Amino acid sequence: MTLTELRYIVAVAREKHFGRAAEACFVSQPTLSVAIKKLEEELDVKIFERGASEVSVTPLGEEIVRQAQSVIEQAAAIKEIAKRGKDPISGPLRLGIIYTIGPYLLPDLVKQAIERVPQMPLIIQENFTTKLLEMLRTGDLDAAIMAEPFPDTGLAVAPLYDEPFMAAVPKTHPLAKRRSITAEELKNETMLLLGTGHCFRDHVLEVCPEYARFSSDAEGIRKSFEGSSLETIKYMVASGMGVTVVPQLSVPKEPQSHVTYVRFAAPVPTRRVVLAWRRTFTRYEAIAALRNAIYACELPGVKRLTD
Repeated sequence: MTLTELRYIVAVAREKHFGRAAEACFVSQPTLSVAIKKLEEELDVKIFERGASEVSVTPLGEEIVRQAQSVIEQAAAIKEIAKRGKDPISGPLRLGIIYTIGPYLLPDLVKQAIERVPQMPLIIQENFTTKLLEMLRTGDLDAAIMAEPFPDTGLAVAPLYDEPFMAAVPKTHPLAKRRSITAEELKNETMLLLGTGHCFRDHVLEVCPEYARFSSDAEGIRKSFEGSSLETIKYMVASGMGVTVVPQLSVPKEPQSHVTYVRFAAPVPTRRVVLAWRRTFTRYEAIAALRNAIYACELPGVKRLTD
């Protein structure tokens, strides 16, 4: 068996689909299928049950996939040990970041990283939390900036900052004249939500649980805004379609002509932003350099956390 074959079975177990797994591995579907069939024949076990619309993992296959994942991580660790032996902060760092943090942190972070560790360029991947966690496990990413909570996957986690939320309302809305508002006061408003998959959508639903009904596949608002970005939703607020909740760092520094950002009264809802990496990742100095670059960013309005 080869590491490539192990990567293929991990990808199929994750995607539950041979075509999507092949795309994720940048190979053709026949190439991936033949390799997996060869591995099943070599082991004399069936790893996957092929269905009409979805692939499932057999009970024995589950154990094999778990072990394959462990082997892939250990193989990645060997490369990291070699890099660390040369210069731990020399060479690219593959960094993941969620969509609702990336646009607001990255401009300053990239600038700080270039100034502090120009020998460690950041290769950046924006994605949903679930995808970033998977890429960390498979070694496709070295570290990721995400918001808690997320499933405990045995990763090393360092807190970065607590970020308060603010309400974004049309300039002409009665709430725009207020110095602060409560989540209760948003109950009867038309709430604009991010699409399913964004963890910030879940954060907003915690602040305003009355809108949880929109998270079903039922109707209306959820389908209208599936896949939207925070910036798109702000434009919808500006056009008077409704109100939304946004993280502090996404609030523009200059006053906006059509949107007003109003603080929440205590207790202010917040999210905790953290840096996560595999425990087997041995370039500790690279992680420390990244954290220092993040702490050097302006981060207006957030509470910095250090351990």
